[in-house]
Amino acid sequence: MPLVPRSLRPRCRIVSHVCALPLATAVTTDLRSLESILATNETADNLSPGAPLKKSFFMTTTFAFLFTVLFAQICVGEGVRVRDLAMISGARDNQLVGYGLVVGLAGDGDKDQAYSKQSVANMLLRFGVNIPATLLSAKNVAAVMLTADIPPFLKNGSRIDVNVASMGDAKSLNGGVLLQTPLIGADGKVYAVAQGALVVGGFSAGDGGAGGATVTKNHPTTAVIVNGALVEKEIPTQFVRDNSVELLLRDPSFGSASAMAAAINEVFKSSAQALDSSTVKVQIPEGSTGSPVDFIAKLNQVEVTPDTPARIIINERTGTIVATSDIHISSCAVASGNITINVSQTLDVSQPGAFSSGRTAVTPRTSTSVTENKSRLIPLPELPTVEKVAAALSSLGATPRDMMGIFQAMKQAGALRAELVVR
Repeated sequence: MPLVPRSLRPRCRIVSHVCALPLATAVTTDLRSLESILATNETADNLSPGAPLKKSFFMTTTFAFLFTVLFAQICVGEGVRVRDLAMISGARDNQLVGYGLVVGLAGDGDKDQAYSKQSVANMLLRFGVNIPATLLSAKNVAAVMLTADIPPFLKNGSRIDVNVASMGDAKSLNGGVLLQTPLIGADGKVYAVAQGALVVGGFSAGDGGAGGATVTKNHPTTAVIVNGALVEKEIPTQFVRDNSVELLLRDPSFGSASAMAAAINEVFKSSAQALDSSTVKVQIPEGSTGSPVDFIAKLNQVEVTPDTPARIIINERTGTIVATSDIHISSCAVASGNITINVSQTLDVSQPGAFSSGRTAVTPRTSTSVTENKSRLIPLPELPTVEKVAAALSSLGATPRDMMGIFQAMKQAGALRAELVVR
């Protein structure tokens, strides 16, 4: 690769100076001010103002500057689509449930549960085989519950996924096949029928019991049948009422609802109105009343800048902390320390004396130790951004478990200006 001449090297430095300008200054800077900036940098880099390279140099830097400004505007101004923030009222999923049998489990099925044997007897009776349930064995069969969500607008013959879960004491559903099972809705009507081979995401192996060992990965008693249910009945859906549609926000907020209505009115004049924190009503324009689908497709592409609340989510079970960018912490002092308690138990053997009538006995011995880490009170300045909050807590050496206690204490002290949600 040929070396870059020294006369060309100032280009990169000048571009970096231009890119470092604030966005507001960069947007209002015209070509003349840009040329003056270039001239200043040329002087700083000992460039001759009358150099032959000045014109191409200016054009290259101008292109880089305009590209940087345009990219910054896109990054700053880019919002979230309406379809990602809200759903159309009426276009909702519906839940289905069913009870069925999974066969072919090679001894891993239910251990002769009464309902399993009775279900097998009822199934055989449908095929003309009449056998009392008490004479049957269900070790290769498992009674299962099925759940599925049927999206709106699905027609007869469409397929949906089905979740299968054992409801008895089956050891595993590996290798099982679900027999034809109707899926019913909340109204008691059958909307789909499920059947097919199960896909299990786990396994269980080993004999267990005294002296045995077992290995289990994930949950072998739950499975999925991809496209395993066939839709038999379409669910009627009405999403246009009085030439208008309603948008239901997934995260209700008065600020987001107002911002969404304003963004829609910029595209479709005077058509949107925020009814409450979760509903925005949009009137279909006169030219689009005959094609509401096309109108909704355009409506879903409108970009909105949502109102993100200052919120911290704490999950104590998993040790997870999630915070939004708008949290604010007032000046306070924090000290955090850990207390570790170790309890160990050992077994000692007590031997009787020789030629005595005593017996050998095993006696437990318990030892307890407490370790408390030293900590000091550290003052924290006002922290207006989540980045500064994270840096300050990390400087304390706090673990996620410590941060949970710190956030809760800050909230009680009134220093945390954010909603604290503990799961």
